[in-house]
Amino acid sequence: MKITFLGATGTVTGSKYLVSSGSKFILVDCGLFQGFKELRLRNWTPLPVKPKLIDAIILTHAHIDHTGYLPLLVKNGFSGRVYCSSATRDLCKILLPDSGHLQEEEAKYANKRGYSKHKPALPLYTEKDAVRSLKQFSPIDLGQDLRLGDGLLFRLSPSGHILGASFVSLRDSGNSILFSGDIGRPNDPIMTAPAIARKTDYLVVESTYGDKLHDPADPQIELGSIINRTVKRDGVIVVPAFAVGRAQLLLYYIHLLKKSKTIPDIPVFLNSPMAVDVNHVLHDHLGEHRLTPEMCEAICNTARIVNSVEESKALNKKKGPMIIVAASGMVTGGRVLHHLVSFAPDPRNTILFVGFQAEGTRGAAILNGAESVKIHGRHVSIKSEVAYIDNLSAHADYAEILEWLGNFDSPPKETFITHGEPKPANALRQQIEQELGWNCRVPEYLEEVVLA
Repeated sequence: MKITFLGATGTVTGSKYLVSSGSKFILVDCGLFQGFKELRLRNWTPLPVKPKLIDAIILTHAHIDHTGYLPLLVKNGFSGRVYCSSATRDLCKILLPDSGHLQEEEAKYANKRGYSKHKPALPLYTEKDAVRSLKQFSPIDLGQDLRLGDGLLFRLSPSGHILGASFVSLRDSGNSILFSGDIGRPNDPIMTAPAIARKTDYLVVESTYGDKLHDPADPQIELGSIINRTVKRDGVIVVPAFAVGRAQLLLYYIHLLKKSKTIPDIPVFLNSPMAVDVNHVLHDHLGEHRLTPEMCEAICNTARIVNSVEESKALNKKKGPMIIVAASGMVTGGRVLHHLVSFAPDPRNTILFVGFQAEGTRGAAILNGAESVKIHGRHVSIKSEVAYIDNLSAHADYAEILEWLGNFDSPPKETFITHGEPKPANALRQQIEQELGWNCRVPEYLEEVVLA
């Protein structure tokens, strides 16, 4: 068995791991690079293996940094099956066409405004490409062994990160390798705890928060405080939120805050068609998360749904106090960009981040104190309050990762630290080596490793 690290090395995006065993080529995750330009340019660079030679793809979960390259791979010749949980398939039906649509819109806007160096600017793939790729999905049950040929088989087990998120265990006649994908938190209000893993020969583990501990404070209290001080200024709270996971958790807490009268009953707008659809997917997968049908309904009813572009534009002319929840979570695209153009220059307002911001994204720039960011070719001044609640994250911190690793009966032969920027990845490596005494390494982009 051999593994080639095609992404998520030195970065939290672009997750792709090529595993070869016998005559089989399996791709675990098929993510899009995001953030810095040099990372995004990798999306346009051909993979070191021809797509038509890849036999199958196994997805850990639906987030675009783990699935967003898939339509391009299909467009370029991949014709195999895409295996994942049923919930991941349902979420990809929402996320992938939207990704194609956003890329078409970005290219169209760049051509209209003339700010692209390419004439004409082209999308990486289209909405039609994304819809076509969905035909190759084959959802499987968690805990089921599935044979891929040449003695290779795999199994999915729940990882707790978002709905449908899974650990992927691959085995051949000689070795086993476990891919963590993104590890959820043990006490998430919505998602169930990650499944315990007992053994594997090799491990690929994420390190998004490899150097951080989440604040133990109650995020509901912090959210209420941010909302109330913005309300006193008659301001607008703009929340760039990931449509899958963060938007639902945020609405869950806003519902509880209003129910307890901790915050006033101000208007809440959900301006993300994807997040609306995801709310319905929660209903379709009861029993795979902690929410009751009544709580799912409450989350859906907490916000007014913004359905059209015209309604979205009209929000920019409204005055506070109000809350706008809109994608994308790292401010890389979507409707939230237009809201920031309107509301970021006003000190009465608040930009509230509730998820990880990858280096090179607008979200990271704003969070790090940028006085302005470039949106649609022009600079937008950031004079509003910038707030961050980091313990709403769906990623385990380093202590929670160590706790999960502590369930193994024996150490893997080698543990590969991925899906983290350099500092967190190295910090987690050191923590695992010191606390558990395991053999660890942080692989490089395109590095190949033969599993002995």
